[in-house]
Amino acid sequence: MLEEEYNPRRQLPAHLRPAPPEEPVFAFEIRPATSRDIPDMLEIYNYYVSNSTVTFDEDALTLKEMRSKFRHVVDQLHYPWLVAVSPSGMIFGYTYVTPWKQKAAYRFTVEDSIYLSPAATGKGIGKALLQRMLDEATEAGIKEVIAVIADRGAEASIAMHAKFGFTEIGHMGKVGFKFGRWLGTVLMQKSLKKAKKGTRALV
Repeated sequence: MLEEEYNPRRQLPAHLRPAPPEEPVFAFEIRPATSRDIPDMLEIYNYYVSNSTVTFDEDALTLKEMRSKFRHVVDQLHYPWLVAVSPSGMIFGYTYVTPWKQKAAYRFTVEDSIYLSPAATGKGIGKALLQRMLDEATEAGIKEVIAVIADRGAEASIAMHAKFGFTEIGHMGKVGFKFGRWLGTVLMQKSLKKAKKGTRALV
């Protein structure tokens, strides 16, 4: 017979036990993206090109293509492009907006994009990025934000946008074909309004 069987260890009552150590806080900050972030953002994006249907791209984006897109959005259009960064400088994810259509009358309407590193999902980073992007888009004078989301494999993105006040305005079926199957898109829209002076914009 083992000692524990005839002399069981005593345990302190729950209210006298020491509290378990707190889990470390998952720290990150959101800041404007710079050209130095492009290789890391490209790696995140190309992961989704190869492994998911959240983007309908089938070929990996090149560094040259990513740099060109970044310059167009940030330097020419002056639209927000943001990154979530760890204290050590690791890029957890990014978000940006692009013109919804090229015709001039659409100039106050944009489409948003958010991509997270696979290891950074489920930690609130996507919500923080979306909130900051909406705030900065409002300050930039943007009036409408459109989200175009795959109707398969992107349920979390649809739910997140809905929590931020995006409403579903349409569903297009079988408009994309990737990984041997047809895919549709869910269209969601949010109107932006500048907050009164001294208050924060509502979402």
